[in-house]
Amino acid sequence: MDKDLLAKFKAQAKIAKALAHPTRLFIVDELSRNERCVCELTEMIGADASTVSKHLSVLRNAGIVNYEKRGLSVYYRLRFRCVLNFFGCIETVIKLDAKERISIIGKEK
Repeated sequence: MDKDLLAKFKAQAKIAKALAHPTRLFIVDELSRNERCVCELTEMIGADASTVSKHLSVLRNAGIVNYEKRGLSVYYRLRFRCVLNFFGCIETVIKLDAKERISIIGKEK
């Protein structure tokens, strides 16, 4: 593998790793509806502010979200809505995999 291809896959892996946590998936899902302040996300998730801030930092460093300070509050939003296509793809894989597994079980009878 050449260095350009490796760099491309490393960049893709960084984004995939950022999304590879249930809390961060929840955050992205929430931000798909509307921007949210850290305080709202903290309440919705039921975790302390430092934990939520760490998750937001991972998403921000991967380029998935950005933020804006307004007074004492910090509001986050999705940078690119196309990240939601990833959710649809995951759901398709889950559904098709479940159907295949059910099909296999049905054949065993």
